[in-house]
Amino acid sequence: MKNKQGFTLIELLVVIAIIGLLATLSVVALNNARERARDSRRISDIRQIQTALELYYNANPTTGYPSETTTGGVAAHTSFGTTLDNYIDPIPENPSPDDCNDGTFGGEYLYFSNDSNSYTLEHCLGSDTGGIPAGINTANEMTITTQ
Repeated sequence: MKNKQGFTLIELLVVIAIIGLLATLSVVALNNARERARDSRRISDIRQIQTALELYYNANPTTGYPSETTTGGVAAHTSFGTTLDNYIDPIPENPSPDDCNDGTFGGEYLYFSNDSNSYTLEHCLGSDTGGIPAGINTANEMTITTQ
């Protein structure tokens, strides 16, 4: 009898299947980590913008928070223009892709100021992050809250 050395076809297929399964699991874990990282960055960005707005408010007590404009900057619908340049540079942009997947934010944070003493910043989280639930959330001069 001859001793044949080597792997059988079945053994090779089993090894390839195991490698494929491990690769699939690692890609899924990587995508989840990327989503959590984007959400953490969104929370950090909103807090930085809040700090810049408070610095602006303290430096301009007679005018209060910046009014809304309709060109460039922080939001697709409304923005700060150049009013916050001395307080935050560059103004953070929402990391893509937008995890709300409904086109609401167009890749930007939304800023609204109804009067000179208050504002709201809208943003969307793909998953629960730091005690803030997934979905559309609002930040104001006091805190970050759910909408």
